[in-house]
Amino acid sequence: MDGLVYMDAVITPNRSLSQRGFVMLVGVVTFFNCAAAAVFLAMGATLVPLFLGLDVLAVIVAFLASYAAAKRIERVRVTSREVRVVRETPKASEVVWESPTAFTRVALEVDEDQVVWGVRLAMSGRHASVAAALSPVERADFARALERAIYAARRG
Repeated sequence: MDGLVYMDAVITPNRSLSQRGFVMLVGVVTFFNCAAAAVFLAMGATLVPLFLGLDVLAVIVAFLASYAAAKRIERVRVTSREVRVVRETPKASEVVWESPTAFTRVALEVDEDQVVWGVRLAMSGRHASVAAALSPVERADFARALERAIYAARRG
C-alpha cells in the first residue's frame, strides 16, 4: 500500500476479567459446586454432582472462547490511495475491505435515540461494518476520526 498514512487504527475487543480473575472465579464456582454436590450426595441424588461438574466445565469453556475471541483484532488503515480493513487472528489475516480513498464514505447506523450501533464503510453499493468491538460512544468517536482521516487523505 503506497501513500501517506492518515490513520492506522487497531481495534481490539475489551475483556474485563484478567487471567488471575478467571482462576479465582473458576475456583469459587468449583468450591460452591463441590459443596452443593456433597449436599446432594448426602441426600442420595447421585446424578446431580455430574451435572454440577458439567456446569463448571461450561463456565471454563465459555471463558476460554471469550479469551480466544479477544485475540482477534481489526486494523483500519487510511492512506492517500486507499482505505483498507484487515481482520487478524493469531493464525490468519483477512482483508475485508479495500477501496480508493476518494470514493469511500463512512455511514453510521443509529437508532431513534441517536445511539451509534454500527459504523460502515460504503462505496458503489458495497459496504462493510467496522469497529463492532467498540462501545456505541467509542464507535461514534471512531467514525468521526475515520471521516477526518478520509477527508484529510482526499485533500492531501
